[in-house]
Amino acid sequence: MRATLLIQRGHLFEWVPVLLAVGIGCYFSLRFEPSLVFLAGVAAAGLALLLLARFLGEAWGPLAVGLALVTGGFMLAAERAHDVAGPVLGWRYYGPVEGRIVNIDRSSSDALRLTLDQVVMERISPGRTPARVRISLHGDQTASVDAAPGLRVMTTAHVSPPGGPVEPGGFDFQRHAWFGRLGGVGYTRVPVLAIAPASEGAAGLAIFRMRMAASARVMEVLPGDVGGVAVAVTTGARSGISQQALEDLRASNLAHLLAISGLHMGLLSGFVFALLRVVIALIPPLALRIPAKKAAAVGALMAASVYLALSGGNVATERAFIMVAVALTAVLFNRRAISLRGVAIAATIVLILRPEALLGPGFQMSFAATTALVAVFGYIRDHKVSTGPRWAMPVTAVLLSSGIAGLATAPIGAAHFNAVSHYGLIANLLSVPVMGSVVVPAAVLAGILAPFGLDWIGLWIMGLGLQWILSVGTFVAGLDGARSFVAGPGKAVLPMIALGFLFMIIWQGRLRSLGAVPVVLAFLLWVQAERPLGLIAENGTLVGVMTPEGRALSKPRGAGFIASNWLENDGQPTEQEIAASRWPEGGAGVLPGGVSVIHLSGKKAVAGFSGCAPDEIIVASYDLPSEHRACDVFDPSRLRTTGAVALVPDGDGIRLVSVRDTTGHRLWTQWKDRRD
Repeated sequence: MRATLLIQRGHLFEWVPVLLAVGIGCYFSLRFEPSLVFLAGVAAAGLALLLLARFLGEAWGPLAVGLALVTGGFMLAAERAHDVAGPVLGWRYYGPVEGRIVNIDRSSSDALRLTLDQVVMERISPGRTPARVRISLHGDQTASVDAAPGLRVMTTAHVSPPGGPVEPGGFDFQRHAWFGRLGGVGYTRVPVLAIAPASEGAAGLAIFRMRMAASARVMEVLPGDVGGVAVAVTTGARSGISQQALEDLRASNLAHLLAISGLHMGLLSGFVFALLRVVIALIPPLALRIPAKKAAAVGALMAASVYLALSGGNVATERAFIMVAVALTAVLFNRRAISLRGVAIAATIVLILRPEALLGPGFQMSFAATTALVAVFGYIRDHKVSTGPRWAMPVTAVLLSSGIAGLATAPIGAAHFNAVSHYGLIANLLSVPVMGSVVVPAAVLAGILAPFGLDWIGLWIMGLGLQWILSVGTFVAGLDGARSFVAGPGKAVLPMIALGFLFMIIWQGRLRSLGAVPVVLAFLLWVQAERPLGLIAENGTLVGVMTPEGRALSKPRGAGFIASNWLENDGQPTEQEIAASRWPEGGAGVLPGGVSVIHLSGKKAVAGFSGCAPDEIIVASYDLPSEHRACDVFDPSRLRTTGAVALVPDGDGIRLVSVRDTTGHRLWTQWKDRRD
């Protein structure tokens, strides 16, 4: 064992982000919020392990350091969670809302959304007012002011606390909103009015204005979906893309081209790096006096920095920038530019800055693809594996990179989005080369020509390439069997897959093959996972019961977001109306053991209810009086304490599992505890 551990010397740094991630995952998996005493104990344990490592020698010492890194990840997540703490609305509010626009985007239903800070709400003291609220604009908004960064606006809106998971174990929007400092979400059907001009001076708002101005210019030259995609790959805003185009790109596995990540950052910095080297080589006085390679690296790093600012700086873009910065810095110091160590540095920095990013698909897919690509191409380089004749190497490289990245990210995409694209490799082979050879160089050309008013030339060329990519997406999405759907896995599946593959990549020696064990077990757990027999929405507005034909929903309209999530998690994303047609004519879904689930939707149904039997479960969208509680009743008063409820198999009967059972009492749920 000592010899095996000594072999790992020189490859230990790659484990740093892995162990930090384990600690971060432990923090988020808790069902209680650690007290200060608990955190002090964790910190003391980490320090003790570091001291112990000095006495364990070079073989066993790294194990103690590794455990200390796990405690460090735990503390990083805890510190971040407390650092972003802010007021969260504790009830449903209706009234005036005033604030400054800090973000503009669109919802999944294509409604314009405004995120406001410096919020003022009637009858709420400043200390209890959310730092940020997000409002969707519904109804007739023709009289609304044109939204602009920094503009101070007001409207009358319905605002509620961020909602919890739509089912136990589902995506936790409350947690997501907590780390985004979003204390309330809602909508308005009345016009939004400007009450003060856009404020000046804030660096973040200045960059936001620059992004909005660039987006408007691109859409002016390239209207429609082509312009929308052009805006997405330059500034990160996706509001200009139609839902149909988005769906086609997802079905053809080309949606990753919309996210400003490693591909875009790598292509941009690589193009600028090559361009600067050529320009310097063409100017003899410069070529003879300065190191062209290092000067080009500095210029490429500056271009990547501008791109990072222009794109809004999401997690994937930050990760890509850090990777590019590490590679270009390595060029400056005559070191290997691309390595697993560089990926580890990037992952460590992102986890230190944003520990919560670990839970998101952006972080997971970005690092999965990058780690797999670096590992495979590093193996090909180090072992001098032939990839075909020299003239075919570019084609082979594209084929290999698309296949490797697709395989690495497929489990993550299937787990988060419940879909698998079967022709994604074909679509990427037809699109990624166009992105690198046409779209990105044209975008750089547009940026160079913009000060002279000639940016339309580069944008026109860029539009040709994007039109091709959209056409490929539409064609591939229209093929028979282009996409299949899978049910969501349990919480342990993705961590097991990730740790297994990372062990096979990072560990040195024959034992690395043991990493395949957790991967195989994870897929077995995924295949055998059972979906809940019944689901109850957190406000009692919808019920879903599993039938042989699929999930039956209690009503054909309303609660559409919840319905679509349930059906997608089942791996059967059908229309809500179709799922509602499966609901039994008697009005009650029957579960194992003869338990009936009855949904009372609306005041009239609740008012007409007279009683129930012990073997019934009543779900009501309005509170029922106490005399009607002879059976198990889930009405809004009870659901406020439980959240959404799942009815899961338990032997020959069923067991109730609530969102509160799975999330526990955390910082992002304590507003609910106080309200209750």
